[in-house]
Amino acid sequence: MSAPVEFAVWAPVPQRVRLQVDGSVHEMRRDDAGWWRAEVEAGPEADYGYLLGDDDTPRPDPRSRRQPEGVHGLSRRFDPAAYDWGDRAWTGRPLAGGVVYELHVGTFTPEGTLDSAIERLDHLVDLGVHFVELLPVNGFDGTHNWGYDGVLWYTVQESYGGPAAYQRFVDACHQRGLGVVQDVVYNHLGPSGNYLPLFMPIFAEGGANTWGESVNLSGPDSDEVRRYVIDNALMWLRDMHVDGLRLDAVHALVDERATHVLEELAQEVDRLSVAVGRPLTLIAESDLNDPRMVTPRVAGGLGMSAQWSDDFHHALHASLTGEGQGYYADFAAAGLGGLAKTLTGAFLHDGAWSSFRRRHHGRPVDTAALPGWKFLGYLQDHDQIGNRAVGDRVSASLSPGLLAVGATLVLTSPFTPMLFMGEEWGASTPWQFFTSHTDPEIGRATAEGRKGEFAEHGWDEDEVPDPQDPETFRRSKLDWSEVGREPHARLLEVHRTLLALRHSRPELVDADLSAVEAGWDDEDRVLVVHRGSLRVLANLSGEPREVDLDRAVTGVLFATGDSPGLDGTAVTVPAESAVVLTT
Repeated sequence: MSAPVEFAVWAPVPQRVRLQVDGSVHEMRRDDAGWWRAEVEAGPEADYGYLLGDDDTPRPDPRSRRQPEGVHGLSRRFDPAAYDWGDRAWTGRPLAGGVVYELHVGTFTPEGTLDSAIERLDHLVDLGVHFVELLPVNGFDGTHNWGYDGVLWYTVQESYGGPAAYQRFVDACHQRGLGVVQDVVYNHLGPSGNYLPLFMPIFAEGGANTWGESVNLSGPDSDEVRRYVIDNALMWLRDMHVDGLRLDAVHALVDERATHVLEELAQEVDRLSVAVGRPLTLIAESDLNDPRMVTPRVAGGLGMSAQWSDDFHHALHASLTGEGQGYYADFAAAGLGGLAKTLTGAFLHDGAWSSFRRRHHGRPVDTAALPGWKFLGYLQDHDQIGNRAVGDRVSASLSPGLLAVGATLVLTSPFTPMLFMGEEWGASTPWQFFTSHTDPEIGRATAEGRKGEFAEHGWDEDEVPDPQDPETFRRSKLDWSEVGREPHARLLEVHRTLLALRHSRPELVDADLSAVEAGWDDEDRVLVVHRGSLRVLANLSGEPREVDLDRAVTGVLFATGDSPGLDGTAVTVPAESAVVLTT
């Protein structure tokens, strides 16, 4: 049933704005701040759009909640408060002590929808994780995409099921005791379907980053642009009951104000957390290696709850695979000592020379002040797989033994562990870069740019998958039939056992980085990590290795393969295996 509705849009760019609702066109009134308003009769699911200037083509609402015909079509009204939530008993959970599972909705299941993902949530509960982190779900051009080409931040991609399905997914997670972290992108917009510049000065003057023009956070007319960013973040947390946000590449947020947009966001999220009565988490992806990112605001930091630690990933990846190209060079050169350094201090580049950047980089972490849970540790993530030429997981090159060693070092680390979907069973399916741009020119440029990038590094262009080829998307979907087959079933059991161990032993969730010690032998390829009274031994070599510990072993809590040989303080660790011992 129709009722009077006030439509409002911030559009300081055009001199005239008209509102189209269900085919009828209405003039709008502008105020001094650049907001246009009109009150008209509209149904709860009315389709609408804005006609800018003399253009008679309706454009979607920049704050659209639903785009049933895609990002080029009309917006549709959606009331998030209409959903009858079943998570009233959910009080949230802090990130500290938790484990994160990153997944992409379109490739997590064969159907690639939020509703089909609900059917796999019990697998995650049995696995022992606490948070589901969704790659971006905001509106993008086409039917499938990583999500980082989004152009309508307030909507949920229709091919995933739209906003109603998103609410069902979050509700289902909460009823199973799983928190939800949503990946959001505020540093750029996608190349196709972005009509925001027609409405507002969304981009900074003369500013650009790796992915395109930078968002206008501190230039002229940036107050409302910042509000557009912060309101979007609050929408996910408030209206969609999300428990946290993962903020993509915050080092690309160009903000020259005295109060950085991240600090402002942290302050408002803290207020919302009090209002809704549950913890809300902000996780930054940052290339800065600056611990001020996760330092509380009262201590002069930006106030992010946590950040990804790519240095730990790079050190672990280089140690397991032996790769030393590109940004892996310093980590390969540092050997197991570099891995030990990241396990005890999060960063390898903590003011040290970075050969990849050709300059010194980073700042040391005060391990007495910042707990380890503020850094996410992982062996794989969407970037570190998908940004490889053929999107190959480490399971394509590592033995089952070394995959289990990698899992042990992640899940016994002082960090907040994160797994990428399928990693827990060593999925054989790749996760490749895929797009479905409807604009032929953008699609062609994307494919040519991808192939050309890797051709510069010696790859044959024919070996690099075409991101616009639908088969690239299809082959990136998980094969759930692998779960019950070897060697996948064994690796899944390793992950389940390690997660159960992590939850049962306080030493393994102790986030005091200053208490973590690590010893190594590059020649024997052995690493020893002290976690309170526990000792984690990893043998990355192809031969059994004898390790002399600092105290006698009293028991074996876990072994990825055959049981170790024990003789007082001496432990013989089988080849390509890891053990957790009590001392």
